[in-house]
Amino acid sequence: MPPGGGPRGSQFMTDEEKQQAPRVTKALLMRVFSYLKPYWKQLLLVLVCLVASSAFSILPSVLTGKIIDEGLIGRSLSKLIYFILLSLGVTLASNLIGVGQNYINTWIAQHITFDMRNNMFRHLQKMSQHFFTTNNQGDIITRMTSDIDGVERVVTGTFASILSNSITLVIAVIAMFQKNWLLALIGIAVTPLFVIPTRRAGKTRWMLTREAQECNDEINGILNETLSVSGQLLVKLFGKEEQEYTRYENVNRRMIKLHIRESMAGRWFFVVLSTVTSIGPMLLYLVGGILMMKYNSSLTVGDITVLVALLGRLYGPVNSLLNVQVDWIRSMALFTRIFDYLDLPVEIENAPNALVLTRATGQVTFKDVSFSYDKERPILQHVSFELKSGHSIAIVGPSGSGKSTIINLIPRLYDVDAGAVLFDGIDVRRLDLNFLRSHIGVVSQETYLFNGSIRDNLLYAKPDATEAEMIDACKRANIYDFIAAQETGLDTMVGNRGLKLSGGEKQRISIARVLLKDPALLIFDEATSALDSISESKIQEAIDPLIQERTSILIAHRLSTILAADEILVVQNGQIVERGQHSDLVKAGGVYTELYNTQFGKGAVTE
Repeated sequence: MPPGGGPRGSQFMTDEEKQQAPRVTKALLMRVFSYLKPYWKQLLLVLVCLVASSAFSILPSVLTGKIIDEGLIGRSLSKLIYFILLSLGVTLASNLIGVGQNYINTWIAQHITFDMRNNMFRHLQKMSQHFFTTNNQGDIITRMTSDIDGVERVVTGTFASILSNSITLVIAVIAMFQKNWLLALIGIAVTPLFVIPTRRAGKTRWMLTREAQECNDEINGILNETLSVSGQLLVKLFGKEEQEYTRYENVNRRMIKLHIRESMAGRWFFVVLSTVTSIGPMLLYLVGGILMMKYNSSLTVGDITVLVALLGRLYGPVNSLLNVQVDWIRSMALFTRIFDYLDLPVEIENAPNALVLTRATGQVTFKDVSFSYDKERPILQHVSFELKSGHSIAIVGPSGSGKSTIINLIPRLYDVDAGAVLFDGIDVRRLDLNFLRSHIGVVSQETYLFNGSIRDNLLYAKPDATEAEMIDACKRANIYDFIAAQETGLDTMVGNRGLKLSGGEKQRISIARVLLKDPALLIFDEATSALDSISESKIQEAIDPLIQERTSILIAHRLSTILAADEILVVQNGQIVERGQHSDLVKAGGVYTELYNTQFGKGAVTE
């Protein structure tokens, strides 16, 4: 850090960072450098540029002595002009080399992050549904974005800084010793006088910055709570405007005081720093003057000036290298976080020699299937049933009974703990994942539409679908009349997650998208549970003919939506407790009867 520059708060680690500091091992370093290995030629060029740039950046300080001794004191105009032009040329060359080095460095960093992002994205795509349901989505996105973006800063910042400062320091020290070994030792000895106050002031400012950040987080929390739509409504209904204002004012006042203290801490630091940084040069002038005046030394005014200039060149590299441990540990922590994700085992993957069938009929068989998300709480226990090709079954039961888990096992979003799930008579674990999932179409309760047009969302299922195919799918999904009534038709934008559409419209577009996929097995998972009666009716009109023409599974809370199924399975506590036709199950007086009475009234059983 050059004299006059303030300390960076990032030079000091938080308590949490100290506790979580990774153990830097040979294996970790080898893995980090494995990402650099493909670009070793570019790295070698960066090193050459750094050496040249550092050497050239030192030369103007050396040439200053020539300008003083041979140009000014020697009263030689030609030499004065020559050394001035040479110094300017060297400075320009150093800057041009620095630009080239920065470009190559950035190029390397960008390509490394490109490789890492691709590796991470491909790996995350292979993760099972369990990974995405148990991990925080924000944390996943952070690993993919901020953490990997941080790698670029490591390559262009930390690694480059270590090399550049080390090279500059070595060249500056060599140049100082070549001029005068005694003054060089004195200059190096006083360097800690600059470094110590810099680090101490930096710690103070960092502590104040951390407090200010915590204060800022508290302010943001208040703003998020009280200025949101729901928060404002609550404040108004309970008449808490003054209370919230007082709370905000107190935190805001604390924030202002911290900022003032931080600013003044910096000012006092600059006073100390400017005083301390002048000690080294003054000592060199004093000792150099004594050597020249009292001991008839060969030292010249130019030599002393060069040594003072070189001493100034030492300050930045020394300070940076003394603080590099923090940046290094943070860099290793960054790589560790990324590698933690890359090392996560792939739970669901293709078996060796996975099978691809010539055709699929959608037949599903569960053979004594048991499953749990965690070993302490079983979800399914000894579930067995068969869905023949061309038939349909409905699965009903109380919330949390395991209905959705059953259908999640068919496309291998999870794997069974015991037993087997068969698709067209073959264990799904032996089938190619792409083949299996391409022949299963799922319409879920939480419909997801991409932020694009209706056309974009339909083409996601079949990129080469024709206009006629899309229109036909929309008609069968009972949504075409709505689309045709829009000014831009299929090119109507649906908004983020389909927010410009109603729940029923989104659901029917989702059905049309699945129909374009033309799956052998259709699954409707609570497709109408969150809709009003009109939307439910329109979707039911779309679903009823579909389950007559292809193998289907329906899961529903509302029993009115599953009457067209060939067979109804009643699930409770992870087991199939009843099965049969609607009329028979209603009269049986079991779980299904209880569900039916809850929805339609007790008198409905006897009607």
